Amino acid sequence: MTPAELASVVLAAAHAVFEQRGLDRAALPTSTVVERPRNPEHGDYASTLALQLSKKVGVPPRELATALADELGRAAGVKSVEIAGPGFLNIRLDAAAAGQLARVIVEAGAEYGRSDRLAGEKINLEFVSANPTGPVHIGGVRWAAVGDALSRLLRATGADVGTEYYFNDAGSQIDRFARSLLAAAKGEPAPEDGYGGAYIAEIATEVQARRPEVRSLDDDAAQEVFRVEGVALMFDEIRSSLRDFGVEFDTYFNEKDLHDRGELDLALNRLRAQGHLYESEGATWLRTTDFGDDKDRVLRKSNGEWTYFAADCAYYLDKRERGFERVVIMLGADHHGYIGRMKAMAACFGDDPERNLEILIGQLVNLLRDGAPMRMSKRAGTVITLEDLVDAIGVDAARYALARYSSDSPIDIDIELWTRATRDNPVYYVQYVAARTAGVARNAAEVGLVPGDADAFRPELLAHEKENELLKALAEFPAVVATAAELREPHRVARYLEEGVAASYHRFYDNCRVLPLGDEEVTDLHRARLWLNNATRTVIANGLHLLGVSAPERM
Repeated sequence: MTPAELASVVLAAAHAVFEQRGLDRAALPTSTVVERPRNPEHGDYASTLALQLSKKVGVPPRELATALADELGRAAGVKSVEIAGPGFLNIRLDAAAAGQLARVIVEAGAEYGRSDRLAGEKINLEFVSANPTGPVHIGGVRWAAVGDALSRLLRATGADVGTEYYFNDAGSQIDRFARSLLAAAKGEPAPEDGYGGAYIAEIATEVQARRPEVRSLDDDAAQEVFRVEGVALMFDEIRSSLRDFGVEFDTYFNEKDLHDRGELDLALNRLRAQGHLYESEGATWLRTTDFGDDKDRVLRKSNGEWTYFAADCAYYLDKRERGFERVVIMLGADHHGYIGRMKAMAACFGDDPERNLEILIGQLVNLLRDGAPMRMSKRAGTVITLEDLVDAIGVDAARYALARYSSDSPIDIDIELWTRATRDNPVYYVQYVAARTAGVARNAAEVGLVPGDADAFRPELLAHEKENELLKALAEFPAVVATAAELREPHRVARYLEEGVAASYHRFYDNCRVLPLGDEEVTDLHRARLWLNNATRTVIANGLHLLGVSAPERM
C-alpha cells in the first residue's frame, strides 16, 4: 500500500464516521496525507485528520480520533491504529499491505515518483546565462546542475517547463571581448578593462583561421569581425561544454535579438501605458520605488543608449508574451540586489511579482585541492571553469556534489573526497546501491531465481524489520519529489537517496539474504526479497535521473 493509497483509506474512514454520526460531510477535505512518524516505534504512518476536523464539526479531537481508529482498524491492510497525544493517529500496516509497494514500484518503473501536482503550470526556467565572453565558471556550473535537476523535477510533477539560456551578446562587455581578441591577434597585452586567459588567444587564432582577411583590415573593421566570429565561437564552446555536462536548453535566447526586433521599445511603450515612466535630465526612468525598490531605474540614458535593465524588462515581457505564467530566474550571489528591482518591474507591467516572477539566488562554490581553494584555471586564467571541475572529479560526481546542497549555502567541493571509491563519497555511496541491486538481479538470474508473475508475489513474507524499514523509505519517494519541485530544492532528492534509500538498503542487504545459499532451494521468500531489491533499484535510478546522474549497473 502506498502512502497515497493509505491516505485514501483514511479519508474513506472519515466519510464513514461522519455518516454514522450525522456530521456535515461538507467539512471533509477532498484529500489528505499521511506521514511517517519521527519515531518508527510509533507506527508506519501517522495522520492528523482528527485534529484538523475537530473544530469544524465540534467534536473533541480524541473522541473523533477514536471513531476514526475504530473504522480504520477494519480496513484491509491496516494492522492496528493507536491514538497518541491530543488526537494523532499512528497506523501500522500488515506485512502484505506494506510489501505490495515493491510490486507497485517495479511495475511503475520510470513512472514511479511522478505526479500531476504542478499540472497546468507553465514555467519558464532560466539558468546559467553566462556572458559569452569566457568559459562557464564554477558558479555557473552550480546553476547548470541545480537548474537542470529542477527542470526535471518540475516536469516530473506535471509542470509545462521551458528551459532557457540568455546570451548577453549586446553591450559594453562584448566590445571589451572583441578588443581583447584583437589585441591577442596583434600580440599585444589585453586592454586594461578586457579579458585575459589562454582561451582569448585560442579564439583569436581560430577567428584568423576562419577569416584570414581580418589581418589586412583596419582596427575598427577587424574588431567587428572578432566580435561576430568570436562571440559565435564562444557560444559554440559554452553550448558544447554544457552538453557534455548533460545540460541541454529548450531555448538559447540572444539579447541582441531584443534590440534588433525593437522589443525594448515595445517594453517601454507598455510601461508608459501602465503609467510608470517619467523623463528626467533627458533620460527615461521607471518608477520602481512605487513597488518597493530602493530607487527608480533608468531605462534609456540621456545619450539615447539603453541600459541593461531595459533589456531585462524587454526579456521578461517577451517570456510572458510567449505564454509563460511563471518566470523563474536563477542568479549568482552577486545579483542579490536584482531581486527588488526585478520584482518591482514585474509589478510595473501589471503582474503579481509573487506569482509571476521568482528569483533564486545561488551562493559561491570553492573547489578544494589538498585542503586549499583552487583559484586559477589553466585556461581561463582567473576563475575555475566547468571543464576544470569535470576534469577533477567527473560529470556524475560534479552534478551530484553541486545539487546535493541547498543552493543558498556556499559549498566546498573537496577533490579528494569526491574521487574516492568509498562510502564517505556521497555519490559513490548512492551509485554503489544502484550497482549492487543490479548485481543481485544478475546473480539471481544465474541461479534460477526470478521474481515471477505479480500474482505469485507473496508480499506478506516481507515481515523483517529491515524489510519494513526499506519499504517505508521507498514509499517516501513521490512525496520527496513533489516537495523538492514545489520548494525548488533538488538537494532534497540527493539527501533522501543517501539517508533514506541507500542507508536502508545496506541494512536490508546485511540482514536479509536475497540469494539462496549454496544448494538451498529457491523459496517464495527469496522471490519476495528480489522484488524488494528490484524496487530499490527503480527508486535509486529514478532519483539519480532527476539529478542528471547515472545509475550504473556495475562499479
